[in-house]
Amino acid sequence: MVNCTIDGKKVCVPEHTTILDAAKEVGIHIPTLCYFKDLNEIGACRVCVVEVEGDARLHAACNSPVLEGMVVRTNSKKAREARKYNVELILSQHNVTCTTCSRSGNCALQSVANDLNIVGKDYYPKDLPKQKSSKTFPLIREYDKCIKCMRCIQVCDKIQATNVWDVVNSGGKSTVDVRDFYKLEDSPCALCGQCITHCPVGALRERDDTDRILDALDDPETIVLAQIAPSIRTAWGEEFGLGPEEATVERLASCLKEIGFDYVFDTDFSADLTIMEEASEFLHKLTQNEGQFPMFTSCCPGWVRFIKSHYPEFIPQVSTSKSPQQMFGAIAKTYYADILKVSPKKIFSVSIMPCLAKKAECAYPNMTDKDGNFDVDVALTTREVNRLIRSFHISPAKLADKELDMPLGIGSGAGNIFGATGGVMEAALRSAYYFATGENPDPDAFQDVRGMDGWKESTFTIAGNKLKIAVVNGLANADKLLSALKTGQVHYDFVEVMACPGGCVGGGGQPIHDQVEMAVHRAPVLYKQDREGSLRFCHENPSIKAVYKDFLGEPLSELAEELLHTDQKGWLMPGEK
Repeated sequence: MVNCTIDGKKVCVPEHTTILDAAKEVGIHIPTLCYFKDLNEIGACRVCVVEVEGDARLHAACNSPVLEGMVVRTNSKKAREARKYNVELILSQHNVTCTTCSRSGNCALQSVANDLNIVGKDYYPKDLPKQKSSKTFPLIREYDKCIKCMRCIQVCDKIQATNVWDVVNSGGKSTVDVRDFYKLEDSPCALCGQCITHCPVGALRERDDTDRILDALDDPETIVLAQIAPSIRTAWGEEFGLGPEEATVERLASCLKEIGFDYVFDTDFSADLTIMEEASEFLHKLTQNEGQFPMFTSCCPGWVRFIKSHYPEFIPQVSTSKSPQQMFGAIAKTYYADILKVSPKKIFSVSIMPCLAKKAECAYPNMTDKDGNFDVDVALTTREVNRLIRSFHISPAKLADKELDMPLGIGSGAGNIFGATGGVMEAALRSAYYFATGENPDPDAFQDVRGMDGWKESTFTIAGNKLKIAVVNGLANADKLLSALKTGQVHYDFVEVMACPGGCVGGGGQPIHDQVEMAVHRAPVLYKQDREGSLRFCHENPSIKAVYKDFLGEPLSELAEELLHTDQKGWLMPGEK
């Protein structure tokens, strides 16, 4: 243990503890900017500098360890002035039009500058980097807002293994830019959005599509309907100060109806539909011994983008089942259009999703009907739908819940847990067991696949078939798994992959809480709802039974294949042939 003194307070901490963490032990706050625990501890911004008695230098608290007998002053005149000067240097190279920035009010630089009382000065820097990023790509980089903290590089390299970002140029002209490509849209970006949620400022953001929604809502001839993804109910209320018990999916439906949406449905319905098709596809492949194993899940478009750009040899093993977003869109513009007795062209289908990759997915050319109409017209992130709610001056806390519309508003607990890592696999195994045996298993029989571990594996026996399965989250873990599969180190029958750490609950389109990884707090909400619900199996959903009885026939039928399945090579990543 090491004894030191920080701002007059005695501290005893383990060896190698940083000054920053030692200060936290006694309730002393040291401001940071580039720092992100266990990810980016490089001391680049120099905002966390402190003075150490007997040393003329200032020390970056985030990566300087405490030493025996050290006396630290975190707010000495020298430390305060240096900290303020460093922030002013950053502001001198930053576009400070905060009122029109997507991160205004939730920006680490803005908060630090306010806390340091940097007011009354003109910061309108000239000759900032010109915009290079496409305004049509789902991920937009604002070059004039980058503070060169390197967080995006670290999360893309270490957590996602996609290696999109890098430092370019040198000296005063150094900045972060796309690695090996001139344009971001030409890179192997998975569109997971983790660089956005880890950026402390507004240098990275999603393309905002709310204007397209407003145009559709203002058209009296257009029927606007929305689907709400499972993970949204764990997060949308955070920006409004609502807990999970108050921020229900029904409360969000009430907000959307206030805005003018005609119908609001639950993506849990099409998550159940996905399991009907994907579990059937897996069992068919297993019993007929067709193709190579493992079969990979396909509901995460970030993961599909990753495998296409990094391991294209595995594409034939990815399930042909469309994601719940796309299955819902296909059903909405066929089955539900028939119920409404309207042309599919009159329906404007909106999805509310936790990630950016959904924006790209709904625009792929293989996500259309035979006439070329898109299954889903627009995908919004959680942040966008919250901005839409605020723009209508709606106070969610004052609204009563509204039931979702039928028949596409019913979803099972199994569909609900799609939002957490392992949820797709667990839901699939519940139904696969029923399909193979004619009996329901204990709904919690497959809970070994739960948890935040990056790479989990287990073995289950279904109808005499011993299945080895794996669940990974975070693309760096997917990279490790695929490398191990290539070299024959491991073998699995069925693999679930989610691009974002923790699954969709930690998606790149979710509300941002700087320095806090929220997936571990959001996932239990979904499991609680599953546990407490009366409907825990996808195949028992009455709306699912009805759509097969009245429309699709059975899983993997000719119509189901046409509407709910796709050729994963039906669209190309940059550089793919």
